[in-house]
Amino acid sequence: MEQKSPSVFNITVIVAALGYFVDIYDLLLFQIVRVKSLESLGFFGEANQLAGEYIINWQMLGLLIGGIIWGVMGDKRGRLSVLFGSIVLYSLANIATGFIQTKEQYGLLRLIAGIGLAGELGAGITLVAELLPKEKRGIGTSLVAGIGLLGAVLANLVSKTVDWRYCYFIGGGLGFILLVLRISVFESTMFSKIKELDVKKGSLIMFFNNGDRLRRYVCSILIGLPTWFVIGVLVAFSKEFAEKIGVNGTISPGDATMYAYAGISVGDVLIGFVSKWLKSRKKALFIFYGMTIIGILIYFFATPGTATGFYMLCAYLGFSAGFWAIFVTMAAEQFGTNLRATAATTVPNMVRGALPLIIGLFKYLRGENAEAAQFIQAGLITGGIVMAISIVAAIFTKETYGKDLNYVER
Repeated sequence: MEQKSPSVFNITVIVAALGYFVDIYDLLLFQIVRVKSLESLGFFGEANQLAGEYIINWQMLGLLIGGIIWGVMGDKRGRLSVLFGSIVLYSLANIATGFIQTKEQYGLLRLIAGIGLAGELGAGITLVAELLPKEKRGIGTSLVAGIGLLGAVLANLVSKTVDWRYCYFIGGGLGFILLVLRISVFESTMFSKIKELDVKKGSLIMFFNNGDRLRRYVCSILIGLPTWFVIGVLVAFSKEFAEKIGVNGTISPGDATMYAYAGISVGDVLIGFVSKWLKSRKKALFIFYGMTIIGILIYFFATPGTATGFYMLCAYLGFSAGFWAIFVTMAAEQFGTNLRATAATTVPNMVRGALPLIIGLFKYLRGENAEAAQFIQAGLITGGIVMAISIVAAIFTKETYGKDLNYVER
């Protein structure tokens, strides 16, 4: 009797989606409560912005470090070991963040939280990709990302209800609830089959000792940069951009983040179906790149003059940058089972870890005490450079739609 293929709504997909939901809640929480949390510590105006850049850079460094640690562990010890270990670390760090009193303490705990948060998405996507048949893989991973990204919406709603310190306590509590749900998830059968094989597992060196693998790895990273330019620059500093562009009314970074992530959630689900319809990951990616470029141009040259219009633009930007699921899925599909978790975990965190470089370029281009025109021009040029790099990388990226994942890298 022919065995029925797993549904895209099986327990692994559902728990992976809920895991990413909590991950995004915690990951975006600082961006949402940045202004009021730093004001409570005595940082106002430009000092608030600079302190925010300082702390977000520490969080992104944590993601970069954690991506390497959890990625290697996922291929050496198993996908589930990552999911359990990372949850405990970021949940404890979030609870501790609720007690901070200084900018330095804030930065240190966001570094630790970042290390923990780095493991969630890559391990979850790897599990789902290895479980589902190839024709359902893109839709399954899109559902994980689409549902998970709504965590930003919850974080913003919670931030409007309770003090910012309690927002972090709630994030830590959600993590421990998730830990209980993880018990129902089983290890990847593909990983279980290679545990005893005499092949290197989770070796970072293997990404650099072969020209073809190195190209695949670098391109996998670069194609994801636009999402974090949109979120980490245009949305994170939407208050400052809106003031300089001339939007009527005060823009809340938390609300801008909520609208952007609602858009990303829709985009991430839709791109899975677009990819299946076109039978191509790359064609779907280029369509969303085109929409992102249109959104960036509207942001700088035809910005709506009202707060409502600006928030709708943030939602559109989020929707157009909603290719995170396909981007991570492509990274997982580029490599064999013995390197897949390392790739799927390090690649998105390399992109997140590149945010300080993107912000650094933006700061360099705008200079000290930038006037409005210089500030806006710096954002536009930064976006142009990021999009150009990603488009070139996508051109050189191999198509992975329908690829058989049951193989190893040697």
